[in-house]
Amino acid sequence: MAVLLDGKAVAAKVLAEATARAERLHVRGSSCGLAVVLVGNDPASEVYVRNKRRDCAKCGIETHDFDLPATTTQEELEALLDRLNGDARVSGILVQMPLPAHIDAQRAIQHISPEKDVDGLHPVNLGRLVLGLPGPRPCTPAGVMRLLREYDIDVAGKEVAVFGRSVLVGKPLLLMLTEADATVTICHSKTPHKAETAQRADVVISAIGRAKLVKADWMREGAVVIDVGMNRDEDGRLCGDVDFAQVEPIASAITPVPGGVGPMTRAMLMLNTVAAAERLAGLPGEWPR
Repeated sequence: MAVLLDGKAVAAKVLAEATARAERLHVRGSSCGLAVVLVGNDPASEVYVRNKRRDCAKCGIETHDFDLPATTTQEELEALLDRLNGDARVSGILVQMPLPAHIDAQRAIQHISPEKDVDGLHPVNLGRLVLGLPGPRPCTPAGVMRLLREYDIDVAGKEVAVFGRSVLVGKPLLLMLTEADATVTICHSKTPHKAETAQRADVVISAIGRAKLVKADWMREGAVVIDVGMNRDEDGRLCGDVDFAQVEPIASAITPVPGGVGPMTRAMLMLNTVAAAERLAGLPGEWPR
């Protein structure tokens, strides 16, 4: 039976670390605040934002909430981001995705100061990742790497198959895994023989967004399986990209959905916010990795 990689338990440890660092900032009179910008009323986004605000409250991070109507223009959003860039109370800026179709998300991200980009998606910060320089890392890949380390799963010299090539997960995860000395194959919609690629891998990470796509016949015995997907099955229940019931008996370790990668993503956002605050206060501020 596989070891369950408990994201909730590890996230609690990460949040405790963020709380202690935020408290040190407060003691010295330095600000630690996260501006959360939500445009429109997408139900899933509202849930995600509510959870992030709750995490901030637990960690002692002040939140600055901006709930904007769906009719907000590109120029209005960018004007707000410009104001937040100059606000000394704000250490980090989060623009919740997806944005309404009429707003250019990449343009908006580039309006965030790299020093306050706690999602790690500004071109400057992605460039730092490519070069192996310290900086805010995208939260989900950083959460995956922290989860692996907490369970002493060393990817050095291992073959890792990553399903999905998004800038949110797949591409930065490729770089972070390579930096940790793994040999990585990225699979996507045009990749032939996906199952054969997975069968060769010591670690399989799926971030495609298709319910129960990854089956037992994709797995080698004893593989580590990280499920980043968050989907609904035929009965409307939350599930991942991996068919858990099929894959768990043959895996050596596996993340559940929910309770695996999801809590880690939010926890790493808190660490990014605290690290940004430390740096803005003139302290070293260690970024998550």
